[in-house]
Amino acid sequence: MWALVTLVVGVSLSGVMAPGPFFAVTLAKSYRSPWAGTLMALGHAVVEVPLILLIYYGFAPFFQDDTVQIVLSLAGGAMILWMGVTMFLDRAKVVREGKDLPYPAFVAGIFMSAVNPLFLLWWATIGSLLVMKFLDYGPGGLLLLITVHWMCDLIWLSFISVFINKTHHFLGKRFQEWLFIATSLFLAYFGIRFIISGIQAIIR
Repeated sequence: MWALVTLVVGVSLSGVMAPGPFFAVTLAKSYRSPWAGTLMALGHAVVEVPLILLIYYGFAPFFQDDTVQIVLSLAGGAMILWMGVTMFLDRAKVVREGKDLPYPAFVAGIFMSAVNPLFLLWWATIGSLLVMKFLDYGPGGLLLLITVHWMCDLIWLSFISVFINKTHHFLGKRFQEWLFIATSLFLAYFGIRFIISGIQAIIR
């Protein structure tokens, strides 16, 4: 059992620590609050826990279906692109006027999980392998999997949030603004890439 827990920690950290749309939004939200990462993780759990339960009860193939992947790519890509554009437009207000982005961290955690095709595909493939390893341990094993995986998300995102919130004051306003520009372009890149992949899948 402890070997499985170690496996879950390693695989979970490799996923949550990888740069992506979720990390980019957490970074931006952390400017205004050291609790942004914690709230993002809570929002993430709202989507992730039911998803794990669905996979546990055999619904992994649904998320691998071509039609589902196309819908996720188009809808998710559009949402991520919108968040990137919003971040770009509001960068000066956040950095120079101390305002926040127009969406709460908790809500952003829900949306960035629900509309992110990479996240859903990760659970339908790599994540489903983890779930299957816990099948023999019953509901208690599933609860352990969910708890350990989510704690990895919570600890990492909370650390990033506190670190950014406490250190960004030492950076110049111009540098901070360029950091927001880079983050917003990063989100836009993912959004456009998802949309293009969805369109390509349709015309194949």
